[in-house]
Amino acid sequence: MRVQTLTLAAAGAALLAPTTLPTPVPAAASLPAHGARHRIAATDLLSRLRDCAEISKSRYRTDAGTAATVPVCGTDQAVFWEADLDIDCDGQVTTHCNRTADPAFSAATAFQQSDGRHLNAETLPYVVVPGPSSRWDYRATGIKGGAVAAVIYKDRVQYAVVGDTGPTDIIGEASYATAKGLGMDPDPRTGGVPSGVTYIVFKDSAIKPIEDQDAARAEGERLAALFTEGG
Repeated sequence: MRVQTLTLAAAGAALLAPTTLPTPVPAAASLPAHGARHRIAATDLLSRLRDCAEISKSRYRTDAGTAATVPVCGTDQAVFWEADLDIDCDGQVTTHCNRTADPAFSAATAFQQSDGRHLNAETLPYVVVPGPSSRWDYRATGIKGGAVAAVIYKDRVQYAVVGDTGPTDIIGEASYATAKGLGMDPDPRTGGVPSGVTYIVFKDSAIKPIEDQDAARAEGERLAALFTEGG
């Protein structure tokens, strides 16, 4: 995990078009089954985030030396915040994530995959949550390693897992793979964007094994459907 001030490059975003949801069924059977696949639009998710009930005791910086302006907000189902996106390239050494490509590279992530190895930031979409502090302790709100997240930038939604922790006063970071999935420049030196990224982390969710991307995507779509329905 690292603290950095990046030269950020704004990237275009690909349109994520929702498909038609199944015909509604009676309320008693309306909850999607585990693993049911949906395609929820970014606008559907964002419409549920118009009001922020702040759960962090104070606000976060997006980079070292910037003002603390970002609150963590909460609902019954999720926590969320809007910030920048800095590139986390930590974990396994890969072609694009290593000490040469990223001077702040760390070979460790807060959470590990099922074989005990640290996560692969180049291939696994994951988000970084601030380390526990008196400002906010993610563990007290039903969030843990492997929790399911939906990351939104413009019209694109990328499902991910909570894979790493960062400084206790900085927020707004995700893996190389998350940035790439959102259509951004994922380069750890120059990539990411300076603002406009929304992070939603669903409470009491977990993907096991944490590296199962198909499970994260399916469960993310299921939880997003419930979230947009207000259920």
